[in-house]
Amino acid sequence: MFKIFPLHIVFFVLLSLLSGCAWFGDEPPRPADEVASEAIMEYGDGQYTTALRLFEELMDRFPFSRYSLMAELKIADCHYYLGQYTEAITAYKSFQANHPSNEANAYAMFQVAMCHYKHIDTIDRDPAGAYDAIAVFSKLIRTYPASPYIEEAQARIKAAQNFLANHELYVAQFYLKTDKLHQAAGRLRFLVDNYPDSSAAPEAERILALLMEGRKPLGSWKDWVPEIGLPDWETFKTVGAGR
Repeated sequence: MFKIFPLHIVFFVLLSLLSGCAWFGDEPPRPADEVASEAIMEYGDGQYTTALRLFEELMDRFPFSRYSLMAELKIADCHYYLGQYTEAITAYKSFQANHPSNEANAYAMFQVAMCHYKHIDTIDRDPAGAYDAIAVFSKLIRTYPASPYIEEAQARIKAAQNFLANHELYVAQFYLKTDKLHQAAGRLRFLVDNYPDSSAAPEAERILALLMEGRKPLGSWKDWVPEIGLPDWETFKTVGAGR
């Protein structure tokens, strides 16, 4: 004779079987090498949003695979190329902390500096990005003096310093416009002392000399500042080479 089970027991058994075979009828999970191959292809095609999702899948599903280290770094790269610089900085620093002796750390540090560099706007805005970029590029030069990123780091430092010099000149002009000559002179001295090789230094010295004579220079800041944005770093490529 067949034994009749209560309906609630039959329902429970069926539910257990269905949940245990949830993948049945769908595609089974892909292996790590297949996910990695697609992620690399999407990244190479510039499809960074899709690549980011795939690299994150690699990290989540295969954290101990031979692809995990690559995926960890590429997640940071995807954020960088998507313009998500805050997320990229976090990801690059996490990579450095997790792999302190890895040869890619010089690259990761360079990219952190580049994230700050990308935050540089115009001379009338907060210059924090330029200061942070200079600090990290300088640390890169000290920590990895033989890395292939040194020459570019030096050139970008020069570009950022020129930007900061123009920022100081802009602020000095604002003080001059509001007849705060003492404050203007202070910013000009700071410029000359800290950025003596910048393109803005000669103009700062000229204006400072007029102020020391008790005269106020004429003209607008547009007459004094050649660039309101970040100068092209490539024009500084040979400056400081071999340091």
